[in-house]
Amino acid sequence: MQDSDVSYLLGEEGPIAKLVPGFAAREQQQEMAERVAAALDTGEHLIAEAGTGTGKTFAYLVPALMSKSKVLISTGTKNLQDQLFHKDLPIVSKALGVPATVALLKGRANYLCLHRLDLAEQEGRFRTPEMAHSVIQIREWSVKTVSGDIAEMSSISEDDMIWSSVTSTSDNCLGSDCGYFDKCHLIEARRQAQAADVVVINHHLLFADMMLREEGFSELLPQADAIIVDEAHQLAEVASSFFGESLSGNQLLELARDSEAEYLTEINEDPNFIRIASVLQKLTKDLRLAFGAEQRRADWQSIARDKEFKKALLAVSKQLTKLEKQLNPLAERSKGLESCYERCVELRSRFTKLTTDVPEDHIHWFETHRRSFTLHITPFDISEIFHSQMQSMNVVWMFTSATLTVANSFDHFKQRLGIETDNTAIWDSPFDYSKQAVMYVPESLPEPTAAEYTEAVVEKALPIIEACQGGVFFLFTSHKALQQAAELLDGELDVPLMVQGDKPRDVLLSEFRHYGNAVLLGTSSFWEGVDVRGEALTCVIIDKLPFASPGDPVLKARIDNMRKKGGNPFIDFQLPSAVITLKQGAGRLIRDVNDRGVLMLCDPRLMTKSYGNIFIDSLPSMMKTRNQQKVEGFLKLTNS
Repeated sequence: MQDSDVSYLLGEEGPIAKLVPGFAAREQQQEMAERVAAALDTGEHLIAEAGTGTGKTFAYLVPALMSKSKVLISTGTKNLQDQLFHKDLPIVSKALGVPATVALLKGRANYLCLHRLDLAEQEGRFRTPEMAHSVIQIREWSVKTVSGDIAEMSSISEDDMIWSSVTSTSDNCLGSDCGYFDKCHLIEARRQAQAADVVVINHHLLFADMMLREEGFSELLPQADAIIVDEAHQLAEVASSFFGESLSGNQLLELARDSEAEYLTEINEDPNFIRIASVLQKLTKDLRLAFGAEQRRADWQSIARDKEFKKALLAVSKQLTKLEKQLNPLAERSKGLESCYERCVELRSRFTKLTTDVPEDHIHWFETHRRSFTLHITPFDISEIFHSQMQSMNVVWMFTSATLTVANSFDHFKQRLGIETDNTAIWDSPFDYSKQAVMYVPESLPEPTAAEYTEAVVEKALPIIEACQGGVFFLFTSHKALQQAAELLDGELDVPLMVQGDKPRDVLLSEFRHYGNAVLLGTSSFWEGVDVRGEALTCVIIDKLPFASPGDPVLKARIDNMRKKGGNPFIDFQLPSAVITLKQGAGRLIRDVNDRGVLMLCDPRLMTKSYGNIFIDSLPSMMKTRNQQKVEGFLKLTNS
């Protein structure tokens, strides 16, 4: 493929422009498409940062479809997966007239399992009447759906607890022994992926596949010529979770419930079996209580010596052994019970591994949720593992995002993942930030550690919110600060106030766009992957530089490990990570060529610390001021 080919296809007279209303040719997009095409031709890995508005999706889709290669496209979220498959790929495919087949493949928890649906109905014990009603809805949908993708069921939130009862996990799937194997939605999705030219996956599925290859099992994903990783800035964190090990209280509860349900359905002879499964459920819940009532993430050693906690751990371990002994002779009488027995053996082994000493090159930690807990061991460094996986898969890798560099350097991204290529490119946003945006750093704020800091930030933000007449994202680095700001702003605004957690994220965003003048308070999930164009969003306020909490057990362990090896964890890890996060948050502001707005960065360290310039220089070049009146004048022109 010649460079001129993709440039023409994405040009003013090309087929994309003729098909897509309002499409504008962008030099950055054409150049990126040329580099992607060259990488596909030469087999050289590519890392590309493309600023907001570049149109990077079309920039990699056009050469991918034209190359006639087998391509996997990995995204950061299921929402982006759906957008690529249902919207972007059909447009590009139609415009190019390329007869490429495309497929969408998600993790197994996204597909209805007909066997698990049967079990849920047969067991008939639901925590709430709403769950029972949901099962009825799912059964009605099950006879209509072709894909079995639970995203189709918009009437039931994807976070609803009912889905864990009617979808499978690798632990409880019966595989080819399942009575519904020939109708399995997951198997059909994988079959379509094997046959397709372009397959849209997500990062979690990519790493799940890597781990299966590492363990010598059959891979989940088809063989490919190239893997394009979009939203690649998320890759290292996802990799860390997959290259470690974990076990949740919910997995133990599901094992006990599934064992009980299978036993009642298939055998139902000895009430003692039901008692053993029920006791495991109770002891697992007792273990959650032994962690303490609060929800937290902490180092394993912070609780490992507690006598009551050790007693709760031992009780669960012994009960798992009892259940395993009960399931062993029953395994040959039922495929469902055989699956439960194999799960019990594996979970008991993993429970032992995660509650005793772990390898020195791993971090041992836990997190507690409202009703459950998760045990973790996470490697300090995943660069060697990922590098090895890249080598073994023998494909062309392309990594792209709007936020991969720190001070125009890819070093942080490359070092975390062990990527060795020097084939890199940066394209600035085509938006004219110098005319479209103002960066405002208010004066006279206390240090971020001060008790009165959030109150002072809200006080500085109020006149800007008033000048905006709403249309504000107020982003926080902690839930505590968010809740404090919500209390301070309650009753102080003449526009709608929306707070993360009051409703699902998608609902809040939909209502925010509808209002057109709301103020939305959010934390981490609103810093990226959110696209609000036009007058509904004219100001993004960020309370602090987004340094990760030093109390986080994984970060603390990594910092200590880097210091032991003579490194500088602040310069080498904490600062680059915070810069990339800030770039994501700031990227919410200008989403279109006609957008105008204010980026208000409240942290005084931007001006008082030597590293402040690294943050500022990593953001798009825009007018900067510390004068509130200038900001209000800019907003007055914007709103006129």
